[in-house]
Amino acid sequence: MNINQETLYAVALTRINYFNVATSLQLYRKLGSATTIMEHRHDIRAVLPDATPRLIEAFKDVSDAMRRAEKELEFDESHRIKPLVFNDDEYPQRLHECEDAPLVLYYRGSADLNKQRVISIVGTRHCTVYGQELINKFVSQLKELCPNVLIVSGLAYGVDIHAHRNALQNGLETVGVLAHGLDYLYPTAHRDTATEMLRQGGLLTEFMTSTNADKMNFVRRNRIIAGTADATILVESAAHGGGLITADIANSYGRDVFAFPGNIGMPYSEGCNNLIRDNKAALITSASDFVKAMGWEQDVKLKKAREKGIERQMFPELSDDEARIVNALQHTNDLQTNIIAMKCNLPITTVASTLFSLELKGIVKLYAGGVYHLMG
Repeated sequence: MNINQETLYAVALTRINYFNVATSLQLYRKLGSATTIMEHRHDIRAVLPDATPRLIEAFKDVSDAMRRAEKELEFDESHRIKPLVFNDDEYPQRLHECEDAPLVLYYRGSADLNKQRVISIVGTRHCTVYGQELINKFVSQLKELCPNVLIVSGLAYGVDIHAHRNALQNGLETVGVLAHGLDYLYPTAHRDTATEMLRQGGLLTEFMTSTNADKMNFVRRNRIIAGTADATILVESAAHGGGLITADIANSYGRDVFAFPGNIGMPYSEGCNNLIRDNKAALITSASDFVKAMGWEQDVKLKKAREKGIERQMFPELSDDEARIVNALQHTNDLQTNIIAMKCNLPITTVASTLFSLELKGIVKLYAGGVYHLMG
């Protein structure tokens, strides 16, 4: 088996510092690679002065973590699971902005996790007929208005599974974020849907194989559901619940949060209504409301233009560097400067000045989190 050393070290790091994701990422951002962290494991305080005694002790002997990482990567290779390390191109770039992002994700599927449009749909496990109808109408309308959106949820009972199934029925890709390893599936009742998602989306987790679906893991996975998406939509929720936790995390990441209102006094409308009341979510009643709020109205026009075979020569008279950057953003929109530099093989200073020029021309726009968006 040909094991990539950087990936091996990254997976081992997640075992060494399992309960402190932010510290592992802090080390990784500081040193630039898992390999470099391992090279400095005996002088970790020189890199991280406030490293805890527990972390220093954990780095003294990494042999168990390395053995576990090797075992994990052997399983992954034989089961078509792709480990995605933080700096990999295929790692969800929207998660890069989150200080508690996982150092490694495990992915099995066909969808591009860096699709131009990504939304998460979350809510109660006790989805009512009202909630089911909302999801059905929303997803079918969204398909017409925004044909290339990726829908992310948690494959749980209720809102999650209805979001996934409606996405599949409407020909949209959908990814389930799991609270356990990819060696089994919980709940087992959703296995057929999950199998279909592998062909039209995928399954994603930060957890190694042999990790059970413990209660704490569901809370941890909620930050991935929020962090991989441009916006989180709460369909139905009681006054307390996992959907509200995901919405709260999305707010903390500076992402857009939306909620469908419900009847006053209905238990599974209370969470949504409270979120709207407290200005923690924007009220929507349809996909049209959502698409307008996100500024995505051009998507369907572009789809129709492409169907007619119209090749849009949107940006004539660009310099070579400008053209390279525009091409990169046409392939994968909404990227940060460092990712653009890597994709275009240009110095970051050149990329920064070229992006400024493109911004002045109205060709790109800088969004929150240092993300550059190619205008339609």
